[in-house]
Amino acid sequence: MISSAEQAILDAVNLDTPWELIERFTTLKREDPEDVKQAASLIAERLERHGVPVDIHCPELFLSIPRQASVTIDGVALFAKAMAMSAVFPDGITAPLVYQPSGYALDADELFSRQAPADEIDVRGKIVVSEGFGMPGKVSDLERRGALGIIAINPGKRAHWGVCTTIWGSPDLYDLPRKPGVAVVNVNAEDGQRLIEWARGGGEATLKTDLNEGWFESPVPVVTIPGTEEPEKFVLLHGHYDSWDYGIGDNAVGDATLLEIARVLWANKDKLRRSVKIAWWPGHSTGRYAGSTWYSDAFGLELDENCIAQINCDSPGCRWATEYQDVSLMPETERFAAELIRDVTGKELRAERPHQAGDYSFNNIGLSGYFMLLSTMPDELRAEKDYYAVGGCGGNIAWHTEDDLLEIADRDILLKDIRIYLLAAMRTANSTVIPFDFTLTLDDFRVTVERYQAAAGDHFSFEPLRAEIARLRSAVGQLGAQAASLKDQPLTSPGARAVNDAQICLARQLVRVNFTREAAFFHDPAESIPPLPDLAVAEDLPHASPERIGFYRTHLMRGQNRVMAALREAHTAVERALTVPVPS
Repeated sequence: MISSAEQAILDAVNLDTPWELIERFTTLKREDPEDVKQAASLIAERLERHGVPVDIHCPELFLSIPRQASVTIDGVALFAKAMAMSAVFPDGITAPLVYQPSGYALDADELFSRQAPADEIDVRGKIVVSEGFGMPGKVSDLERRGALGIIAINPGKRAHWGVCTTIWGSPDLYDLPRKPGVAVVNVNAEDGQRLIEWARGGGEATLKTDLNEGWFESPVPVVTIPGTEEPEKFVLLHGHYDSWDYGIGDNAVGDATLLEIARVLWANKDKLRRSVKIAWWPGHSTGRYAGSTWYSDAFGLELDENCIAQINCDSPGCRWATEYQDVSLMPETERFAAELIRDVTGKELRAERPHQAGDYSFNNIGLSGYFMLLSTMPDELRAEKDYYAVGGCGGNIAWHTEDDLLEIADRDILLKDIRIYLLAAMRTANSTVIPFDFTLTLDDFRVTVERYQAAAGDHFSFEPLRAEIARLRSAVGQLGAQAASLKDQPLTSPGARAVNDAQICLARQLVRVNFTREAAFFHDPAESIPPLPDLAVAEDLPHASPERIGFYRTHLMRGQNRVMAALREAHTAVERALTVPVPS
């Protein structure tokens, strides 16, 4: 239930400032680095106009900006869109065209997943045409199989822009070998069918890709609204301000949301107990989340020590987006997020595991996170309009196309979504105990391990891990009971600090083993990551040949060790908190 103090702040929200920014962005494309700089200045000017101080960081990010692309068959050049991070072939490559049957994603989960074709054909030395989007999993798979170029057939009348690398953010030396070495473009459905027929007839194609690739200075505006009790601890609310073309639904509406929340929270900063940082990222579209990744790198230690949660704001307030389904969130945040949405809208939340996408650049630090895309159109309406799955714009297929214009934004829905994000930031910052329930995470772990055990059969036992999960869950349950007695305590009280330290440790340990394979402060590839990823190979055991079973057991032993060590570290923190006296 929304308190009277919360309602007074929510009532301060209006659309004057955010809608004016959205209208200004209808005249400014935000993919070229110089245009992105101008967009950052426009955001900063509006913040300063409302008396909100803003820091502008200016890192150099590795970006890939598509310029031109084409596919030529039988002397006819077909329009195409080069995918960011595609290899550059301005003079073109000519090779036999081959059709690799694939399919189209049914939802956003499939869209961001690696979808292996049912039948792999020989693509060595050929240009491949295949249904879908030029997503990183497909691209890396076809490159591994020897393709020279990839033409992804998008399902509609428009070809979509996107980015094709598995590298998350600006590459480091570990990442560089995964930089795509193939040309990758998207074409629309009509031209795609023409290319399939040409491939079936044994024809050749010439594929041209021209991109501007390199290191570009890219402003990162960050507002810090200081808390009154524990200002060093903070919530990070963030979204990207670069876009494809004018990008109103993805993500001018998000930028406007962040702007209005900064205005309202700054005017009510005396009512914040912890700090709120609000950040706008460049390099999302042309650098695979390069802006948020840079921030995660440059401020990694501060985030590790002091950030209590990250909240991602992407594509709120789009037309027809009246439902809150397939909302990305980590399991510990689900009950809290569901209450937020219910309090503001009266709607029920339908949650999903976060994709390895959408500026979730903080998993390797171990930050609890919730929201990415928020409101979306009902499934029935999407079916009625015959819309295919996309990754933003509230389900509107204008996503990542020239059609993502002002008509995609909806004033009433935007106002409602701004209030959800504002309440989210306020409640997270103001809760005496960080408001996440890690028994939900551990229940999720238990179900996942049961599934992996069923697949592994007698080949491997997860019994030690199951016992460790149960032991930690019991301790976290006791921690929750202790937290309930701290509601009216100051954040600086010994009891509150002890419980919150334990909550932060739970996040750092459990998020890492549930969402990452790489070491802390590095970044996993931009491909779907299953729950408890170091153990997920258990599901392959039923199909493993006898001579490979030992390798699977070795892998699972190491993976189980990693997870158990994290659980024990978290358990130690929880037990430490339970020894601190609390008010009776």
